[in-house]
Amino acid sequence: MTGAPGRGTIRVLIADDQRVVREGLSMLVGLIDGVQVVGTACDGAEAVRLAEDHRPDVVLMDLRMPGTDGIAATADLRQRLPATRVLVLTTYADEDAIVPALQAGAQGYLTKDASAEQIEAAIHAVHAGQTHLDPAVQERLVTAVISRAPAAGPAVAGAGQKPPGGLTAREAEVLTLLAAGLSNAEIGNRLYLSNATVKTHINRIFAKTGARDRAQAVRYAYQHGLTTPAQ
Repeated sequence: MTGAPGRGTIRVLIADDQRVVREGLSMLVGLIDGVQVVGTACDGAEAVRLAEDHRPDVVLMDLRMPGTDGIAATADLRQRLPATRVLVLTTYADEDAIVPALQAGAQGYLTKDASAEQIEAAIHAVHAGQTHLDPAVQERLVTAVISRAPAAGPAVAGAGQKPPGGLTAREAEVLTLLAAGLSNAEIGNRLYLSNATVKTHINRIFAKTGARDRAQAVRYAYQHGLTTPAQ
């Protein structure tokens, strides 16, 4: 373990099945001011066990690990330690990895080509309760959603189904289009709404879902099935 504890210190646990990666990340993260590495794990099961022992603020989680993988471990941590934030750090940036990780409860998603500065920024962001997605990850999500969105607009709920989180049907439509990467003006054009009305809907969506920004709103949309990647 590296780093020194102190008031306001962010406690980080690192999970990766490759020893060289664990050790490298431990050294890198331990050099960040105000951050302490409290442990390292070689798989998801050990990550959950160590997290229960050390109560980290943030778990830096790989996805593809033997035994219990990062997605299962993330879901388990969300149940056992809801105050602990999970920041995915993985080689994979495909929809088959991104979407399940977000649905499992990951607050952030980085690829392993992220710089030290990007890792530091992501740790601080998820610790503050924000969603932090690598730009390449956001691009993949937007591309996937746009590629499957029908020209007439998205379907947001089946017959008899209510949108999640107290959203109205119109708010769910706006959120789905927002998750598809559309701008406010594009959403307005698609739904025949004024720009001011779109802004009002988005502000209400943020309030109802607890999202602080568009990235968090995208994550909410994926977690609650308002949008899915292209098949």
